[in-house]
Amino acid sequence: MTPMKEDYLKIIFELGGSHKKVSNKEISLGLGIAAGSVTEMISKLADEGLVVHEPYSGISLTAKGQRYAAELVRKHRLWETFLVDKLHYNFADVHPEAEILEHQTSNRLATALDDFLDHPQNCPHGGVIPEANGHFPDVSHRLLADANDGEEVELERFLDNHELLTYLEELNLRPQDKVKVVRHEPFEGPIVITKDGNTQPVSVSYKAAHNIFIK
Repeated sequence: MTPMKEDYLKIIFELGGSHKKVSNKEISLGLGIAAGSVTEMISKLADEGLVVHEPYSGISLTAKGQRYAAELVRKHRLWETFLVDKLHYNFADVHPEAEILEHQTSNRLATALDDFLDHPQNCPHGGVIPEANGHFPDVSHRLLADANDGEEVELERFLDNHELLTYLEELNLRPQDKVKVVRHEPFEGPIVITKDGNTQPVSVSYKAAHNIFIK
């Protein structure tokens, strides 16, 4: 399987494709690519029995696709945790390294790494780490972009994207931060928030707000 196909399976997994249908637009925003390219790749994944695509309804992972995605995500997030906790990598810089390491990691090595790290449940950007058998707890799939003006929410996790993580690092936003949504700027403008009772507003771009999950 090509790395691009694997990236699609991982992003569908992160967007909740194991439990619900996700849209082409969500995948497009998550990967930062044109919607037309998404449609073409989804057709290929459907032909391989990895996803189900229902026109005008959405895309979800098949059991085969979910098993494959969970294994990739598990290895990727274990390496991210190792790089941050043990090698003191910056929060935003682990994704490219983990992207390389996940493809060279056997199931035996993943199990040893999990044991060494004392079985972490979440990676540094809040994503759940699937168990070796592929099981993982359900997580929130509600986006910051969907929060109401005036609502107070907790940032649960961020999509695993180097550009996004670098951007959020610059905004000093992390998983478990509590924020208040001040307003949504019109015409796909930023979402303005305040953090932990601080009155200083922070503007989160429209694209980033669709890659941040809240609870």
